Amino acid sequence: MTTLISGGQVVSPSGALPADVLVDGETIAAVGAPGTLTGDETIDATGKYVLPGGIDAHTHMEMPFGGTHSVDTFSTGTTAAAWGGTTTIIDFAVQAKGTSLLSTLDKWHAKADGNCAIDYGFHMIVSDVNDQSLKEMEACVDGGVGSFKMFMAYPGVFYSTDGEILLAMQKAREIGATIMMHAENGIAIDQLAAQAVAAGNTDPVQHGLTRPPELEGEATSRAIQLAKVTGAPLYIVHLSASQALAAVAEARNDGQNVFAETCPQYLYLSIEDLAKPDFEGAKYVASPPLREKSHQADLWRGLRTNDLSVVSTDHCPFCFKDQKELGRGDFRAIPNGIPGVEHRMDLLHQGVVAGELTLGRWVETCSATPARMFGLYPRKGVIAAGSDADIVIYDPSASQTLSAETHHMNVDYSAYEGFELTGRVHTVLSRGRVVVSPSGFSGSTSHGKFLSRSLNQYLN
Repeated sequence: MTTLISGGQVVSPSGALPADVLVDGETIAAVGAPGTLTGDETIDATGKYVLPGGIDAHTHMEMPFGGTHSVDTFSTGTTAAAWGGTTTIIDFAVQAKGTSLLSTLDKWHAKADGNCAIDYGFHMIVSDVNDQSLKEMEACVDGGVGSFKMFMAYPGVFYSTDGEILLAMQKAREIGATIMMHAENGIAIDQLAAQAVAAGNTDPVQHGLTRPPELEGEATSRAIQLAKVTGAPLYIVHLSASQALAAVAEARNDGQNVFAETCPQYLYLSIEDLAKPDFEGAKYVASPPLREKSHQADLWRGLRTNDLSVVSTDHCPFCFKDQKELGRGDFRAIPNGIPGVEHRMDLLHQGVVAGELTLGRWVETCSATPARMFGLYPRKGVIAAGSDADIVIYDPSASQTLSAETHHMNVDYSAYEGFELTGRVHTVLSRGRVVVSPSGFSGSTSHGKFLSRSLNQYLN
């Protein structure tokens, strides 16, 4: 059976054009002028956008953290992603100290295999740099995992020294891999946090006050210099602060292979949310923390200028009850993470509505660029003949109100409760299969396939 998507505006990074799309099996067979294609079945997209499926390149399903774990399984998290127009996630396999990278990757394959509603890939978190780990990085690349995340934060858990980062970057340069960096000065932050608690300042807002933007800017600059010395490509994850953005922009202007992502929470939420009374601020604890609103204009501008290349979610959901509440009396014990995999496409479309982004830039930051950045293009990230039929039909005139009462993520609150948005997903196809439509979810959590990725395509 072939399916014709007719009457819509196909959106690419260069803008929107009226076109029909023919799907044959799991792939796109043709894209043609309106009325030039025929199919066995037809989906009417009149008045709607036809987009390549969203790619969320930063999620944490079933992630262990602080004695608990994120509450979305691969099944629930990928189903929620599909509801929001995301048809691919790239999750993080988390190496524990004293374990190998390859055994960790096997563990994450076992978690995800047969349990995903959409396609998925992995990045590797390297928390234990040693001779074995460095050797195994090459085997990970051979296994379709060509990106390695490191931390300048969380001493004693994920933290790597500058020397360890240098070694991993040298290896990445050798094998063509990309180093992803959580750039905050964790050593200084831990001192500030300890001082706050000693002074009796334990509320959630202290999480933000003890992780000042200057320490994100400093760590970002340091990571950039280490990457310059080693020649490794560098991707800064979840950038939140103007100081960090300035460092990235300077490096890019100098021609260095430095890239960065931001997340919807840094575009829409602020430290005022962290300061909500009655421990409500705990819902908004993530790292880096939410910033003063003054940073938001810089981040939107960074998206327009491509100093910020990608919008991901850092989806890491912990329930308010029993999980976030672990930090009552000590903000340091609040599990770090904000749920968002379901709402990224909608929140960024709101940026289009507000004039912050063009339609083309929306699709570029949410789909096309992450596909290229992480070795999936043109299989993913584009509406073109031969590409996977990961297609979102999006109604730009529909309205919706975000709420925990209606979202599909496995978490008991919404960070965007009450947000009124213009635009919403109408129909989603994953590899040619309709998984979301006005009648509901019709996918299967065994549908998603592992994606063996090539290397960063911006370096070719």
